[in-house]
Amino acid sequence: MTLALHGGRPVRDTMLPYGQQWIDDQDVEAVLRVLRGPYLTQGPAVPAFERKVAEFVGARHAVAFTNGTAALHAACYAAGLGPGDEVITTPITFVASANCALYVGAKPFFADIDPHTYNLDPAQVEAAITPRTKAIVAVDFTGQPADMDAINAIADRHGLVVIQDAAHSIGATYKGRKVGTLAAMTMFSFHPVKHVTTGEGGVIVTDSDEYAAKLRLFRSHGITREHMERDEGPWYYEMVDLGYNYRMTDLQAGLGASQMDKLPMFLERRRRWAEMYTRELLQWDEIITPCQLPDTNSAWHLYMIQFKGDRLNGTRRDWFDAMRAENIGVHVHYIPVYRQPYYRKLGYEPGLCPVAEKWYSQAMTLPLYAKMEERDVHDVIEALGKVVRYFAKSR
Repeated sequence: MTLALHGGRPVRDTMLPYGQQWIDDQDVEAVLRVLRGPYLTQGPAVPAFERKVAEFVGARHAVAFTNGTAALHAACYAAGLGPGDEVITTPITFVASANCALYVGAKPFFADIDPHTYNLDPAQVEAAITPRTKAIVAVDFTGQPADMDAINAIADRHGLVVIQDAAHSIGATYKGRKVGTLAAMTMFSFHPVKHVTTGEGGVIVTDSDEYAAKLRLFRSHGITREHMERDEGPWYYEMVDLGYNYRMTDLQAGLGASQMDKLPMFLERRRRWAEMYTRELLQWDEIITPCQLPDTNSAWHLYMIQFKGDRLNGTRRDWFDAMRAENIGVHVHYIPVYRQPYYRKLGYEPGLCPVAEKWYSQAMTLPLYAKMEERDVHDVIEALGKVVRYFAKSR
């Protein structure tokens, strides 16, 4: 069968994206209720959404932000990080997981990944600790929780704060516990390709009253009406620290609260499609399927495969272009952060994390989102089979 890249008929007539939001009439009505009400921002919808998130994961507090990056920035502030401090994180993540340290003047340090889970390797984290290390940003890459028991044990031994970047993993569980209850602070993202969307948006969940108070202060200019030096009247407030305007709007929160009601269904569908992929792809010698640890239940934000380069002709770019030509919207997540030009200017060099770099060289993201149908999954598998058969060295 001729590849579409070479003039053959593509498996699909239209492009299947790697991710897409699911918006229904209930979501639209939820936003319209906010539009018809008296508050577009700083109203009751945000705390209502925060309560829904906190209750879902079992945390005492949820503090909403304009986006997940702002939430991570706030978490670093609440943790007391600053110039001279070091923060250990993974190179296989979106840049925000490391940038949040830079925002407060701290220095990111990249520890290598576990070759099976693609998450931080706890042994590499421990080896990276110096007297300046103050925090670990553990990323739940693709939706599978990081090894939080090991990471928390390391943090306890060295007096570090653990921030769990769970942008991919709302609804995931680790040893029977929901993500959101495993770290000092946990961030969830609500970008449209995530399980739950508010358009843009993020949240930090925590059991700490102290962290929650700092997070709320930071997202609103560092302004408070509590514990003030004086009180001149109902209008009076005080700016007690340098914060930012990182507030989520009521429009976003109204949409998010409606989306949270569908989260169990979103999770069930993502897991079903991931199971279909794995069941089929495990039979192929040219593909490495993602490892699912027996004590975790991934939220399956992404389905990442690895191509075995020794069994295929061509390059990852060849395989990528061939899949796109079949109208399968594959992608790659992520370029090792320290290889970005900005980080190279800061002195980070290629080769820092060899396991991560090898993984990156052969990784590809397959489409996976709740709104997909079974036929879409079969299309992806068919297109991948077509591409692998063409490039296979022997079959």
